[in-house]
Amino acid sequence: MKDTTLRINGEERKLSADTRTTLLDALRNHLGLTGSKKGCDHGQCGACTVMVNGRRINSCLTLACMHDGDEITTVEGLGEPGDLSPLQAAFVKHDGFQCGYCTSGQICSATAMLEEIKDNWPSNVSGSLTGEAKLTLKEISERMSGNLCRCAAYPNIVDAIREAAEASS
Repeated sequence: MKDTTLRINGEERKLSADTRTTLLDALRNHLGLTGSKKGCDHGQCGACTVMVNGRRINSCLTLACMHDGDEITTVEGLGEPGDLSPLQAAFVKHDGFQCGYCTSGQICSATAMLEEIKDNWPSNVSGSLTGEAKLTLKEISERMSGNLCRCAAYPNIVDAIREAAEASS
């Protein structure tokens, strides 16, 4: 057993768990944060995506004890019923989910992706050198390629992300 302190959604949480416990299992089974889903458990589907120190990661591929002191944001930390984040609201508006299993990973990944773009805007997005940079549908799809949706709601997911990106720029 190893004692680890995680800062999750702005709150310090103490965890005592086996050193082999993944971050995903710690979140779900030890801390009761069930928004992140266990899809493939091999880092191939993205259902478990969370943000660690602002970067999106597959929580099934990392050990909880490796993140002692890190800032972790799960879907629960992005918004709540009645006070959704702009991206969550756009997912609802554009019906960016069907079964909903991938939705938390999609939203965490998209949130971090939009922050990545803001950090480098406009140097890392498509557009002419003289015109305004645009986040294209193709670029959104490519940047979100690590998050799979078994219901194939991709067009709606991309539309939601694009709307949120345009609203925040």
